[in-house]
Amino acid sequence: MLDDTFLLDAFTVQLREIMDADLDALHVLSLSVGWPHRPEDWQFLREVGQGVVALDPIGRVCGSAMWFPFGDDFATVGMVITPPRLQANGGGLWLMRHVLARTEGRSIGLHATQAAHRLYLSLGFVDERIVHQCQGEAMMPPDVAPPTGAEVRDLQPSDFAALCELDRRARGADRASLLASLVTRSRGTVLCREGKPEAVALCRPFGRGFVVGPVIAATDEDAIAAVRPLVAAHAGTFLRIDTGQTEGDFAHFVSLCGLPVYDTVTQMSLGRPWAPEAARTPAVYALASHTTG
Repeated sequence: MLDDTFLLDAFTVQLREIMDADLDALHVLSLSVGWPHRPEDWQFLREVGQGVVALDPIGRVCGSAMWFPFGDDFATVGMVITPPRLQANGGGLWLMRHVLARTEGRSIGLHATQAAHRLYLSLGFVDERIVHQCQGEAMMPPDVAPPTGAEVRDLQPSDFAALCELDRRARGADRASLLASLVTRSRGTVLCREGKPEAVALCRPFGRGFVVGPVIAATDEDAIAAVRPLVAAHAGTFLRIDTGQTEGDFAHFVSLCGLPVYDTVTQMSLGRPWAPEAARTPAVYALASHTTG
């Protein structure tokens, strides 16, 4: 049985549920490692996921880890934050063992920072691909005509079932509950052919500005057409796109929008692999977030 306490130097750290943690304390924790999450971003993640925190003897949050179940057999893991002192003493491993115990029986996907990559390898996770975190002050994107026979329009409530189906086919998991929360916070676009949605993109407030994702499409051309109105609407503001499309027309389009690669993370899995985008139609062109995929 896993211990809910952890000895850190001369004091003991206690495990608690993340819903019991103070929101401002979680914000301070992410700021301490240079992550951009606002209190509102933390609250959203607590609404769609589960997690634990580590508290020191005077109640300060000194570590966190979250998981996001999708369907009965898959979950993503994220917001694993271990400041240097906790990490150096094995706190990251302690938190992850609790996460894996809570998600037992599920395959797991995550996006590993360079600092955490070795920890996940030690737990049996395997590398799948590199994801580029592209961000900056968005520029007005180049003019792009919709693909032949397609039209791009704003996402409507009646499109929700189609959005869920596109996402399920691309991800191989049922994420309807996550998508329901995302659409209430997002502006979206859909690309349709003969009235049927075949690509979708969402954009919502996050961190220093806005983030575009998820973006689901069958081709670079469709993905670009769906994303362009969202970038144009945020020209001159801080914008972020996390994409595994590291070459090709979509990647080139992102760079033309003034969003250079700022950092990279490694997509990893334990159990079955994440749905490989190259083998899926449609594919995931941009993540909703590192935490949820």
